[in-house]
Amino acid sequence: MMIILPLLLPIIFFLVYQRLRFRLPPGPRPWPIVGNLYDVKPVRFRCYTEWAQQYGPIISVWFGSVLNVVVSNSELARQVLKEKDQQLADRHRSRSAAKFSRDGQDLIWADYGPHYVKVRKVCTLELFTPKRLEALRPIREDEVSAMVESIFNDSTQHPDKIGKGLVLRSYLGAVAFNNITRLAFGKRFMNDEGVIDDQGKEFKAIVANGMKLGASLAMAEHIPWLRWFFPLEEEAFARHGERRDRLTRAIMEEHTAARLKTGGTKQHFVDALLTLQKQYDLSDDTVIGLLWDMITAGMDTTAISVEWAMAELIKNPRVQQKAQDELDRVIGCERVLTELDFSNLPYLQCVAKEALRLHPPTPLMLPHKANANVKVGGYDIPKGSNVHVNVWAVARDPAVWKDPLEFRPERFVEEDVDMKGHDYRLLPFGAGRRVCPGAQLGINLVTSMLGHLLHHFSWAPANGLTPEEIDMSENPGLVTYMKTPVQALPTPRLTPIMYKRIAVDM
Repeated sequence: MMIILPLLLPIIFFLVYQRLRFRLPPGPRPWPIVGNLYDVKPVRFRCYTEWAQQYGPIISVWFGSVLNVVVSNSELARQVLKEKDQQLADRHRSRSAAKFSRDGQDLIWADYGPHYVKVRKVCTLELFTPKRLEALRPIREDEVSAMVESIFNDSTQHPDKIGKGLVLRSYLGAVAFNNITRLAFGKRFMNDEGVIDDQGKEFKAIVANGMKLGASLAMAEHIPWLRWFFPLEEEAFARHGERRDRLTRAIMEEHTAARLKTGGTKQHFVDALLTLQKQYDLSDDTVIGLLWDMITAGMDTTAISVEWAMAELIKNPRVQQKAQDELDRVIGCERVLTELDFSNLPYLQCVAKEALRLHPPTPLMLPHKANANVKVGGYDIPKGSNVHVNVWAVARDPAVWKDPLEFRPERFVEEDVDMKGHDYRLLPFGAGRRVCPGAQLGINLVTSMLGHLLHHFSWAPANGLTPEEIDMSENPGLVTYMKTPVQALPTPRLTPIMYKRIAVDM
């Protein structure tokens, strides 16, 4: 105890100083040393929403000695993401995030400054342009058609699955995995039988190992003196980094060799970054970091969004039927949907938007970090504090949404609400300087997956459940999977030939 006390006193003095010097937002009373760490419930955005109802729309939550400010309405979100955006545009990096990103040499974990501006420019002017997204559309449509074929085969030809519910997550995850690896790396690691090759196994092992390393330091991240007892596993992180880089460099070298051989450049992100590397003065660490940013940001979020949307559509057969009526009217039964049809399918787009409103895949976004003392909502946010926008709470705020808990896509027919960062009531992709540059890519893929699932099949609850019995609770985490994977019974709506995948090699 005598050894620990000198370590604790500076922390206690710091907390007292913060409270005396600044007018901090209200919130639950923090405990000594740990702050509110033991008060926060596992599903944090729900916990923060409950606290906002008690303390107000801007609250203080202490993780050890680190102040986290959480805002939960659209006006405060606008202040954070627009009016005070420049002072709140830095990124909090945990020790693991710092290691993974080479101290912010990527985009996601970079602080706001010259490096961030440069790589952001690469993303907006080069990688996620309408021209490149259109060039890569055949990959997205190929993977969605592969999903449809797999569901059709399993539900009509597989003896163990005919007439039984399918776990949708496995099919959605395969689309997300194959799509993002093809867009980023130009490689499909999975063959037509669903078997993953050696590079794909290594890729999945790297992703799993990264999640394991990142989760191993949670408590020590918030209480500095605990880091003496839980030191960073430098060797493990170094091995992980070397393993990730080795795989990525091998793929980069394959693309460089192919480009030198053919003289042509493909549209995949790895090819784009390699050809732009000198023009934008990008280090190898930045190229690798950007590729893995795309994988991290694009793999889970797409599958999560579509799973929640399908759960809502199964719970709401009226909405499902209305979307199918539109698809039958516009597409018919003699061809399949393409992304070029979206403009003629306004209700389908509203279904996707309503799902993203009720179930944003990253409900607290990634935390912003104050690079200066700043005021929000009349309260002080000291330099170094983390700021979270509870986009889940904002999108369910009864002050700005009518019947906010109801899944009703018609609300977006009545009022067209932007969801790419211009309307602070709806922020599934964030806003301001750190808005997701791949928002349109995500919207296209989610809409395409939903459109194909609804056009090709009718969906009902599985295992004798009623729609009301579907578990709509969330799993804890930075991204929000359904706690219970939805199981659904598909019934084909089209002739068998319409379920055949026509593979695209590009």
